[in-house]
Amino acid sequence: MSESVFGVDPAEAAEVAPGVTATPSRVAVTPAAAEMIRTLTEQHGPVMFHQSGGCCDGSAPMCYPYGEFLTGDSDVHLGDLEVSTPETPLEPVEVWMSREQFAYWSHTHLTIDLVPGRGAGFSLEGPTGFRFLLRSRLFTDEEAAALPPLDDSPPR
Repeated sequence: MSESVFGVDPAEAAEVAPGVTATPSRVAVTPAAAEMIRTLTEQHGPVMFHQSGGCCDGSAPMCYPYGEFLTGDSDVHLGDLEVSTPETPLEPVEVWMSREQFAYWSHTHLTIDLVPGRGAGFSLEGPTGFRFLLRSRLFTDEEAAALPPLDDSPPR
């Protein structure tokens, strides 16, 4: 049984409760990445992600202090990551992607993960000995049909 972005088997995801249809997300976060985001938020204040595309660091999700990376018309707001815990309540973490890159990734669900290794560039986790990594999978036909329109509004 494969798990979908709804958190249940895609075949069972059309209805999460009688009369209620689930809305899939475009982005998610693993527990390890969420823990690193909480740590980075304690050290740097609120954070955000941007995925620019390209080679090298451009293919990795970059974590910045919130507002330090300016987004604009050439970027797409993919969604927000919920990384709060009861002990560490935090604002959702915005995830952005360059519009050009999104043209290639629009059919995929993206999960931000954390793996050992040193990333390069300006991403906040760089000095920790870990790096963020983007994992992807294709949306099911049902998920693709249920995706909400993109929110292209500027960051909060």
